[in-house]
Amino acid sequence: MTPWPEQTAKARFCDLLDRCLAEGPQPITRHGIETAVLVPAAEWHRLREAARPTLKALLLSDPARGTLTLAARGTASRCEPPVRD
Repeated sequence: MTPWPEQTAKARFCDLLDRCLAEGPQPITRHGIETAVLVPAAEWHRLREAARPTLKALLLSDPARGTLTLAARGTASRCEPPVRD
């Protein structure tokens, strides 16, 4: 996987896309630092499916719901306030 400099990727996008489809993910660099990766759509969808669930999905899932045991009404004890001398 040879990285593509940003300017080369812009100028030769069709070649970048063809290589991505033939060889897989293609890294793109800006000022020598890897900043993006072009991946085939099938791989992107696979990665999205394998990703961790969203917070909303996690909170709505059955394992996230626990049982909360509450004391019967009127039986809860309250702490006494500290005594000051």
